[in-house]
Amino acid sequence: MSVTTTPVDGGAIDGFSEGLRGELLRPADPNYDEARSIWNGMIDRYPALIVRSRGVSDVIDAVNFARDHDLPLAVRGGGHNIAGNAVCDDGLMLDLSAMRSVQVDPEERTARVEPGATLADVDHETQAFGLATPLGINSTTGIAGLTLGGGFGWLTRKYGMTVDNLRSVDIVTADGELRRASEAENPDLFWGVRGGGGNFGVVTAFEFALHEVGPEVLAGPVVYSDADAPAVLRHVRDFNEDAPDESAVWVVLRNAPPLPFLPAAVHGTGVVIVVAFYAGDVADGEAVLAPIREFGDPIADAVGPHRYAAFQQSFDPLLTEGARNYWKSHNFGDLSDEAIDTAIEYARTLPSPLSEIFFGQVGGAMARVPSDATAYPHRDAEYAMNVHTRWEDPAMDDECVGWAREFFDAMAPYATGGVYVNFVSEREGEETIAYGDNYGRLADLKARYDPENLFRMNQNVTPAPAR
Repeated sequence: MSVTTTPVDGGAIDGFSEGLRGELLRPADPNYDEARSIWNGMIDRYPALIVRSRGVSDVIDAVNFARDHDLPLAVRGGGHNIAGNAVCDDGLMLDLSAMRSVQVDPEERTARVEPGATLADVDHETQAFGLATPLGINSTTGIAGLTLGGGFGWLTRKYGMTVDNLRSVDIVTADGELRRASEAENPDLFWGVRGGGGNFGVVTAFEFALHEVGPEVLAGPVVYSDADAPAVLRHVRDFNEDAPDESAVWVVLRNAPPLPFLPAAVHGTGVVIVVAFYAGDVADGEAVLAPIREFGDPIADAVGPHRYAAFQQSFDPLLTEGARNYWKSHNFGDLSDEAIDTAIEYARTLPSPLSEIFFGQVGGAMARVPSDATAYPHRDAEYAMNVHTRWEDPAMDDECVGWAREFFDAMAPYATGGVYVNFVSEREGEETIAYGDNYGRLADLKARYDPENLFRMNQNVTPAPAR
């Protein structure tokens, strides 16, 4: 264990601890190692202090303490961020994971959600009323980080991004003040939190608009042999060009996991997994998705009616906590034949059995929002590609990271030049492409709300210089 020190006087720390409703952990405390551990096993950092917040008062106190004592401040929601921004060395880690209340108003079709909630928490409560808001595809992801970066998933083509369904936030800014931000209150701040990451403060409550979804939807995978990959990817691309907003068809290139509907002989071999989803009436979906299911000679077809909340958890076993992870990502306006062939070539040289390449179809309602309407800028993307490079042996770090970077470079000529901020593994270096043309406005906003850059454990926006 590294030596973790802090210049803060012990008496000041004791006084800080006594004022908290939650728990303050130090390196010698029994639960310290558990608390500093997050989803990505590559992240091994040692905060001087960990605050396990129980409410807004604790958040305010933690922000003030970190600012007043010039401590690095990391904020953990679900702890799922690939870059490991939830934990810092020799600073204060603010853990919000105990704040996970979800309150649904079925009449107004809204949900008020605390920042420690996961996607599964939100789906569980909203689906009790046959409602949902667009979220991601891994239910253990934290709602806070997902939302602040933009948020997209199976419902995005029909109902937009997560930030397009955000109605307001309560946020503690760098001065320790609790502010409400919405279209009517602090609208500039509200613009910034919708895609600007954690640059502007600690959100203590999110309010989302909800839509009628499920509780049963038509969804599931159709699995093909790797040998069929060129034809399958071209067919999916062509189908998606004219598909309605209710339809979302994604493609995953990987070695076959031991799924119960796959023959044992297929496990571990190269496959193409076409994942189809229809956000509407199941019978209508059967007709719309028929061309996907009738194509070629699949190994298995597991598309069928599923409980929406259960389908949202279907990829969880492939993304469990503790493995080593490194991601690279591109956005695409279309999938050219050259892009498809390059992806297939690299998929046949995946550096580990746990790694995969996915192309998530977006567009639809997301694309009809102007690129400057929220801080999230990449409304021109029709596909988001993410490379889930994933392994367990630290000795493979260089090989796996090197492969991902090489593949990223090979795909760059076919991409838009944009990237989804939540898919960026490095904590520095890709901010300008992540925030695109909105970076200048974000920098001005940062100078107003966080001029000393207290909130810098993120894909950071540097405060604009004084004019």
